Amino acid sequence: MYRAASGLSAIKRLGLDAQLLNIQFRAASTSIAQRSSGGLWSWLTGAKSNALPPDFTLPGVIIPPPLPDFVEPGKTRITTLPNGVKIASETSAGPSCSVGVYVNCGSIHEAPETLGATQLLKKMAFATTTNRSQLRVVREIDAIGGNAKASANREMMSYNYAALKTYMPEMVEVLIDCVRNPAFLDWEVKEQIMKLKAELAEASSNPETLLLEALHSTGYSGALANPLITSESSVSRLNANVLENFLAENYTAPRIILAATGVDHDELVSIAEPLLSDMPSITEPAKPKSTYVGGEYRRTAGLPNTDVALAFEVPGGWLKEKEFVTVSVLQTLLGGGGTFSWGRHGKGLHSRLNHLVNEFDQIKSISAFKDVHSNTSIFGIHTSTDAAFVPKAIDLAARELTSLATPGQVDQTQLDRAKATAKSAILMNQESKASTTEEMGRQLLTFGERKPIEHLLKVIDGVTLKDVTTLAEKIISSPLTMASHGNVLNVPTYDSVSGKFRSK
Repeated sequence: MYRAASGLSAIKRLGLDAQLLNIQFRAASTSIAQRSSGGLWSWLTGAKSNALPPDFTLPGVIIPPPLPDFVEPGKTRITTLPNGVKIASETSAGPSCSVGVYVNCGSIHEAPETLGATQLLKKMAFATTTNRSQLRVVREIDAIGGNAKASANREMMSYNYAALKTYMPEMVEVLIDCVRNPAFLDWEVKEQIMKLKAELAEASSNPETLLLEALHSTGYSGALANPLITSESSVSRLNANVLENFLAENYTAPRIILAATGVDHDELVSIAEPLLSDMPSITEPAKPKSTYVGGEYRRTAGLPNTDVALAFEVPGGWLKEKEFVTVSVLQTLLGGGGTFSWGRHGKGLHSRLNHLVNEFDQIKSISAFKDVHSNTSIFGIHTSTDAAFVPKAIDLAARELTSLATPGQVDQTQLDRAKATAKSAILMNQESKASTTEEMGRQLLTFGERKPIEHLLKVIDGVTLKDVTTLAEKIISSPLTMASHGNVLNVPTYDSVSGKFRSK
């Protein structure tokens, strides 16, 4: 009893001490706050400062006016030089800018003896020129904190350079020098060929990349069947002379766009015109022809899973605006994803494919895809699943594709959600100056003009349920292209899968 009472007294004393300590701490905090009301200036100098801003103008300090509530998007200005080179720009707020050179040249322009040339040109993009060593190119880019990259696809070569807009003159000069005047030193070409072989070998082991490549090589005859993942033997045939001839033949004035975002147009033209005006003006040849034929590709690999892609043609490509926009809505409508993924275009709990991943544990991922070109496109579904589940996964994919072509299977709520997602993707793309610049260059090469974002959003808003059904029916009426990779033992025959769509 004595011990309990002693303990209770100790607790009471401890509580009283805590209250006294708390009072003292608050008093000390108030005292410190009062003494430190001068802020950083008092801490540095020991003098008190007024918390209010000064009511007089500091000499030599100009306060910029505040931004208005609405800032009108920068309009595209285009200048065409006498030799056919187009220079385009858009103004934008912010301290940075993006400059790009875009060439109407891709793998579709390769001949059998030049297969892989565009991929090698991409690797050689910022190598030695006739005016600079590779070391100097790299150091000049690093000196201004720039970021330079190149890419090559089936129809376009892209060279991009981003940095602070105060360095725009240097950026334009370096970029054009790298595009126009590559030295193609033998040792650099051989080095990049070795790196390209390693890069292509890695790409060929990626099922998603491999299947998209197979869909083109199998589904098309003609130029679009030319590979992006070139064989090692084709790459080995390339050398400096092949690259020089390919460049001279394809990098001509009418096929080149210089585009920039975040710069003054008149200044851009004054800098770029002397660097581009002497390029040869050669009549642009007709675009190489391609014909969609459909077909099947199978590749066995020692993997436990099977990747399968079902694809169809969307006629028209970029040049048929209504169809291109509608197929973009179809992609977001189907959506998709994996067992552990985020951020994919159309990904979400409300997409038609995403629920299949949650319903069937055997499906690792399933998603809709499209690949758009100037005059044609392919659209379909790619899935990765357990080998034994392949027939069922293909049935599910076929069901979803045919449901799009069935009136009443897509309601207005689903369509409105898909259109909102498609518009969101376009608007988010505009937040990147590099993406905006590349889109400007691609549109000028494809359409000869820059289409405002508001126009594309309006076209998306105009997509109706009938448009979805009509285009989906047209898509699945084209020949099927089916590609599979991995454990392909259980993949159904091409005719049995194709018959699922003919019976629609």
